[in-house]
Amino acid sequence: MSLVAYGNANIPTAGAITNNGFWPDIQPREFRERHRIDTTITQGRVVAALEIAVASLNRQLSDYQLDRQAAGHRTADAVPPEVWQIDGHAGRLYRQGVFAEAHAQLLESYRDFTATREGDERGEAKSDAAEAYRRDARWAVSEIIGEPHTTVELI
Repeated sequence: MSLVAYGNANIPTAGAITNNGFWPDIQPREFRERHRIDTTITQGRVVAALEIAVASLNRQLSDYQLDRQAAGHRTADAVPPEVWQIDGHAGRLYRQGVFAEAHAQLLESYRDFTATREGDERGEAKSDAAEAYRRDARWAVSEIIGEPHTTVELI
């Protein structure tokens, strides 16, 4: 008799996802550790989700990046923090946003499909969690650019 166990014992290693030079490179291993992504999700899917998340956040933050580079700051970590921020504030928030966006994508990709009520409930819970991670990504972007988390408009 043999036992096959699944888990995080042999997390595959992949090199960093090289970013555009302003924003920090992204480490898939750090994402797996911080978000507790186990080995049932392949390294290829993790890397693909992170690359898409990097592209998305870079697009959302392109004006911020261009303004800071025009002011002479070569990287996000070189931007002087506001008085309430700590050193490396923008880089930390950027990673948080990328990780949250990637996690949301993975949750949606691995949603359970079964004909049972239990499967429907599990899938709904994953959808709710994905939306919460997307909200976290939006909040990280808002924090970086200095805007409120909520936009309210009178109709």
